[in-house]
Amino acid sequence: MISEEILVKEFIRVVNHYYPRVGELLDDCYVKVITCYWGRPSKRLQYIGIYCSNEQMPYVQVQKDVLREVADNMGLVQVVFLNATRLLRDPSSKIKHGDPRLWLDLQWVTTT
Repeated sequence: MISEEILVKEFIRVVNHYYPRVGELLDDCYVKVITCYWGRPSKRLQYIGIYCSNEQMPYVQVQKDVLREVADNMGLVQVVFLNATRLLRDPSSKIKHGDPRLWLDLQWVTTT
């Protein structure tokens, strides 16, 4: 089984190689492989989560077909786009205490 970090690096490498302009957009985003289990018996599903700032989100979403094609070719289920600015400003968010590293990475995304 391939680790999530390796999948993220490979996803970014493929995007940079075949779609360099889209790869430039991903430089200002935080890309993460999200794993969930669904069904009975539970089946493991992996998808790409792209965390972007408010300003960057429209530009990345225009390229969603390209990103979903790359994810599909890698055997990942889907690509989802998450607004990092909203996640950080949400008063009920537990990211800061639940996953402090992700919280710091999202801080970096929203300030660049």
